[in-house]
Amino acid sequence: MLFGLFKPRTAAPPPPPPAPVSATRERADALLKRLDWTVIRRLDGLLQGDFRSLMRGSGLDLADLREYQLHDDVRHIDWNVTARLQQPHVRVFTEDREMAAWFLLDLSPSVDFGSGSQRKSTVLRDAVAVLARLITRHGNRVGALLYGSRGQPVVDAVLPARGGRAHVLQLIHLIQQPPAPSAPAAKSGPRNGPTRLADLLTAAARTVRQRATVFVVSDFISEPGWEKPLGELARRHDVVAVRLLDPLELELPDLGLIPIRDAETGEQLLVDTHDAGFRQRFARIAAQREAQLRESLARAGVDTLELATDDDLADAVLRFVDLRQRRSRIGRGAQHGPAGPHLSQAGVPQGTRT
Repeated sequence: MLFGLFKPRTAAPPPPPPAPVSATRERADALLKRLDWTVIRRLDGLLQGDFRSLMRGSGLDLADLREYQLHDDVRHIDWNVTARLQQPHVRVFTEDREMAAWFLLDLSPSVDFGSGSQRKSTVLRDAVAVLARLITRHGNRVGALLYGSRGQPVVDAVLPARGGRAHVLQLIHLIQQPPAPSAPAAKSGPRNGPTRLADLLTAAARTVRQRATVFVVSDFISEPGWEKPLGELARRHDVVAVRLLDPLELELPDLGLIPIRDAETGEQLLVDTHDAGFRQRFARIAAQREAQLRESLARAGVDTLELATDDDLADAVLRFVDLRQRRSRIGRGAQHGPAGPHLSQAGVPQGTRT
């Protein structure tokens, strides 16, 4: 088992009483105002000003023809041109200005971890608030599916796609204060089973019918089997994997003998981080998982926005949008290998590091 799934054990305080609805909505409004000043003003105009940089709608106006590439929608193949040129070609349509974006939110226990001043769950909340606000303030709609928000590994909340600032506040409120579990779920006690990200992706395929931009926001610490439904989702929609991570999941510092606990299963271990050999093995296993994860995302045909708990959110989004612009230019002007043009936020092909 990868020890990066573990976090230091702490005494479990009694759960606080649920805050009044008005108080949580006031906190959501205060959060959005803060993000408006610190992040959104830096990014406003970037996503919609250059609409193709990040958001891709589906339109009806034929703009161009180009050679077929891996992960293109086969329904857009122009069979007359294909037969004439003996090479598959697809129609390229002018994107609609109005579109919908969906957030698939993994709120499982492993996301509630952070070794520094903020947790991955905080990064998730801020990133979703920023992206949703940027999208809706220009007339587009956002919806969301929440997984694990009530403590159980299931899709437990669906927010229909709507527009406006009030809807963004409702989404933030839902992330910060998910609905109380039903009576049977409340009696079931602790979380039952590990994260199954495939369940969230399968539910999204049933829920999101019309073509949309889909943000899968997760740390991708999950049971295997999510790669296939992610690829199927990417064939119908423009999918962006928003990956949450913490530096402690990649490399352990020398902290001596520490107790750690698996956030998903509750399993506890006592490890000696003073042992250099142990730290090296940990780093090697973490690097292997990184390579496998990047390869899986590349095979699924999605781009990846990586958000670390010690990174600046606005800078990360700016780097990613620049990457999407470069990818679009490359896709129009060059031929690629069998995997097609697929880049991660780092600006290099998936599966490699600089």
